[in-house]
Amino acid sequence: MKRARPAPGRISTRTRIFIGILLIYTAGIAFLLYRVVSDIDPRYRESAEESLVEISQLMASLIEQDVIAGAINTARLEPLFRSAYARQFSAQIYNLHKSRVELRIYVTDRSGRVLFDSLGRSVGADFSKWSDVSRTLAGVYGARTSRDIEGDPMTSVMYAAAPIRWNNEIVGVVSVGKPVQSFGQFVEDARARTLAVGVGSAFALLLLALIMSVWLVRPFGLISDYLRWLRSQRSWSLGRMVRRAVDTLRSGAGEIRDALTGRNYVADYVQTFTHEIKSPLSAIRGAAELLQEPSMREAERERFLANIASETERIQEIVDRMMELTALETQRALERSELVALAPLLREVAASAQGAAAAREIRLHIAIDTEARVEGDPFLLRRAVSNLLDNAIDFSPPGAEVALALHAGAREARVTVRDHGRGIPDYAKDKVFEKFYSLARPHSQKKSTGLGLAFVKEIAALHRGRIELANAPRGGALATLTLPLASH
Repeated sequence: MKRARPAPGRISTRTRIFIGILLIYTAGIAFLLYRVVSDIDPRYRESAEESLVEISQLMASLIEQDVIAGAINTARLEPLFRSAYARQFSAQIYNLHKSRVELRIYVTDRSGRVLFDSLGRSVGADFSKWSDVSRTLAGVYGARTSRDIEGDPMTSVMYAAAPIRWNNEIVGVVSVGKPVQSFGQFVEDARARTLAVGVGSAFALLLLALIMSVWLVRPFGLISDYLRWLRSQRSWSLGRMVRRAVDTLRSGAGEIRDALTGRNYVADYVQTFTHEIKSPLSAIRGAAELLQEPSMREAERERFLANIASETERIQEIVDRMMELTALETQRALERSELVALAPLLREVAASAQGAAAAREIRLHIAIDTEARVEGDPFLLRRAVSNLLDNAIDFSPPGAEVALALHAGAREARVTVRDHGRGIPDYAKDKVFEKFYSLARPHSQKKSTGLGLAFVKEIAALHRGRIELANAPRGGALATLTLPLASH
């Protein structure tokens, strides 16, 4: 009796679930970006209003000097603003070019009647109903945003007012305005940058989730492959079926275990990864927003651009290292294996590290008393020793010595890397091989990705060996990579 197969073109339940999760993920990211982007404009308006408040208070102090017996004299304001509006200048504020003064003010008496308007449009008009005037005359803070042309949001102007006093009595109001369009370009630029960072981060996390999903689903694919193989057989042989089943189980047992018990592991992995990239992403976003400030000096601008570049490189390094580590963790055995002579391999690694050591005035000492050979992948072994040597150089003080040695016993070869730095703090001894855990380098006070020693641990396990890191008897740290000797 034949088994029913899904009709062609029909979407499977697993596919529908995946699409549903993808839609929820997309909706969540879109909502988060919407909230962040929509919050940019109010923040810029707050910043602009804060400046207008200070200017209005300054103008009120200036006008109060000409108040006589409660009467406001605005005679010197007209030539002042005529001269300011006539000034010719060229100021390139990042992406915004400014060539004229757009600030405007008007002054009213205690009844709200306009005594002076820097644009000359509203002298004599009754502004007592405008909230900036009415509230200020009432003794509280007054501000408003109004449009010069009704129905055209591009003509909106923000106003902040301050009281004009004489003998502690409010005798008028000065209100300072600034067109919203003058800082609108900064808002649009900040939105574009925030969207670019947000979409890029969301895509990176989605790609990582897809890669992990592939590795989780793969064990079930092995079972499906075995069933398809059974259906393709013209005649069944019990011996051949058992051998095929054993081979399938041998290659997929570890992956099936991960698929059945690895849900929390994957969740912790993603959570830790998200936590690690949160800090550099926040730094990039903060620097991008600060770059919009028109008054930023060139030296500060260069510093923030350098910060964005360095944090971007850090994210790239974390992603690259994590991809490599994930690929190693999914291997149950070495994909290729050969006899590897450790002595020339160690000399090659030491020669490659000479440049980094010399830059920090560190001497490399090599002690090899055996021509031990192991069975394994020379590329991975080179990476493991290189990671240990790089760590030792990073944690060594200038002028110190780093010792790379090879010893052999009856069944094992030991590669040791010894530095003369501060050693491993007590609180870090049980954490040094954890993913993303890293100690600050003494010379730069910066942390690495925290994946290097986890990488070495996986390589050692694939070679049926082990890695240990402890404090040396006379100071410094001692890393020991132990590998089984080749049997032939």
